Amino acid sequence: MRTTTGWQAAGPTALRRAALERRDLRPDDIAVQVDYCGVCHTDLHALHAWDQHTRAPLVPGHEFTGVVTGTGAVVTTFSVGDRVAVGNIVDSCGVCVMCEAGQENFCHSFPTLTYGGTDRQDGSTTLGGYSREYVVRDTFAYPLPSGLDPAAAAPLMCAGVTVWEPLRSLGVGPGSRVAVAGLGGLGHLAVKMAVALGATTTVISRTRDKLDDARKLGAHDLVDSTDSRRMATARDTFDVVIDTIPAPHDLAPYLKLVTMDGTLSLLGYLGPVTVEATDLLIGRKKLSSAGSGGRPATAEMLQFCADNGIAADIEVLPSSQVDTALDRLRRNDVRYRFVLDMSDLD
Repeated sequence: MRTTTGWQAAGPTALRRAALERRDLRPDDIAVQVDYCGVCHTDLHALHAWDQHTRAPLVPGHEFTGVVTGTGAVVTTFSVGDRVAVGNIVDSCGVCVMCEAGQENFCHSFPTLTYGGTDRQDGSTTLGGYSREYVVRDTFAYPLPSGLDPAAAAPLMCAGVTVWEPLRSLGVGPGSRVAVAGLGGLGHLAVKMAVALGATTTVISRTRDKLDDARKLGAHDLVDSTDSRRMATARDTFDVVIDTIPAPHDLAPYLKLVTMDGTLSLLGYLGPVTVEATDLLIGRKKLSSAGSGGRPATAEMLQFCADNGIAADIEVLPSSQVDTALDRLRRNDVRYRFVLDMSDLD
């Protein structure tokens, strides 16, 4: 086994520095020195749900960039020294209909997650990117284009591809009218990508105080969701509404914003929802969702971001301040994504 250092759960609100074991390289593995790892709301949820008495060790982190430090015997795609990015999926069955379609994120036997997953060969629990080294199958690592800053690119591997997939699958492009509800880690990247795709893009927010931020990101307008007259004026306006709001909320006001045959894509809150059928019937509106991305879409997203100068707006903290980052994230005190610098684990 290989050894490295990382941040392991010590309770629902804290992590401790710990020695971690990584598997020896299989023929199709690469070893990655993790340089930057994004901090996702999923990490908060995983820590909150973790029970030290009944579960395997938990090391969060599923959006990271780094440098290849070793390769397995049959790896030809990567060489030592290459810059790479890894997201929240590190394996899949490879043979189901979804995997064959390049949608490994929808693998029928469930994809192997970067942390908290089960390795398909030895049954061990995967430990995430809050660490100095990660070992991953070469097909689930991606070359990091030279135009992308490695710190600001890390969140693209989760938040970025999560919003990219619906924007692409729903055909957003020049002439499209897109609204993004919620201006956080997901939402700010959805705005940047929609604008770069050529869409007229509007932010939906509870306050107009975010208008300047929205415009700096490239948005053309902001609609205050608490202003009933403004919401009524925007009715039946948008081809696509990307809903990144992370808490339970009424979908009806957002469905009303969708134009005929348009789509509300629910990305932020993935729990139970209640929808009146007539809110879909009137205008033949659609409700969809998405999560993560397959390998082709992830590679396409990275290149698109490099070509268009898109990266996350981040605040970088040394990994030793991971508890601070998580506490501030709980309070939504970040604009728009925390990224941990893992070099202090050396």
